[in-house]
Amino acid sequence: MADLKLVARVSESLNVTQPAVSKQIAELEKIVGVPVVTRDRNRLYLTPIGNRLADHAKQVLSQIDRASFDIDAMASGVTGSVSIGAVSSVAPTLLPKTIELFKRGAPHASVSVTEGHFVELLPMLKSGALDLLIARIWQPQELEGVDQMTLFSEPVIVVAGRDHPLTMQENLSWSDTIQFPWIFPQANSVARRAVDALFAANGLAPPSNTIASVSLALNLELFRAMPTLGFMPQRLAQAHSIRGDVSVLPLDTRGMLSEAHCFWRDDNMAQNGTPSLFLKCLQQTIEELKTIPFG
Repeated sequence: MADLKLVARVSESLNVTQPAVSKQIAELEKIVGVPVVTRDRNRLYLTPIGNRLADHAKQVLSQIDRASFDIDAMASGVTGSVSIGAVSSVAPTLLPKTIELFKRGAPHASVSVTEGHFVELLPMLKSGALDLLIARIWQPQELEGVDQMTLFSEPVIVVAGRDHPLTMQENLSWSDTIQFPWIFPQANSVARRAVDALFAANGLAPPSNTIASVSLALNLELFRAMPTLGFMPQRLAQAHSIRGDVSVLPLDTRGMLSEAHCFWRDDNMAQNGTPSLFLKCLQQTIEELKTIPFG
């Protein structure tokens, strides 16, 4: 009900009758002792308690999937090594949990991670120096000899230090940001081209007062030391906003770099079980992230 909204869709998804779904809902309400749905004009909606129960159910299902995954990973007996390339905007969100899953299932396999931007990492993937490449994509395209899959979609948003003058400004516009220094991606990167296109779409030339950095640690210190502006993925920005490191500015980034993909050579997965297991761990991490709301 939480995902499909209608009893008819739920019954179709479960391949049971609508009365059977209604009976299960009634039995659930009998167990919890309170209504979990409410009716409005012949439609059923989850109550606040029903929504909370649905959240718990998703977490339970996620744990069951995790248990099954762990057993399969440990039974695979994978050893060897896997080399990962990742852009800095996805590494903190995806890699810690993925590596933890991978090492739990294959403790004797080694992992190496190289951070960089897509333009410099892609040749390393094609040459075999990397097994997998994880990057945010602007204007997706097919790559010869390389397979890819979409991992997730997450907005990239504008952030500033918590004491930045623009955090107090009403009716903020992109033109208001030009006078301040910006932290940008490297000049020859896909991300930098996307940022330049974003300013052009807002009728502006890219700022000339820029600092090219993909180091999260450095960028956070720059936000503290200077009235700088920059971009962060939404999850990362919210986490650092809660800590008081940054403030989120209400500027529309038009979906820039919102889609993250994983890339691998199409001749590599069949020959090497270690990257294949890491990719499965990555997919499991993505599924678990889906059960955590943005904020």
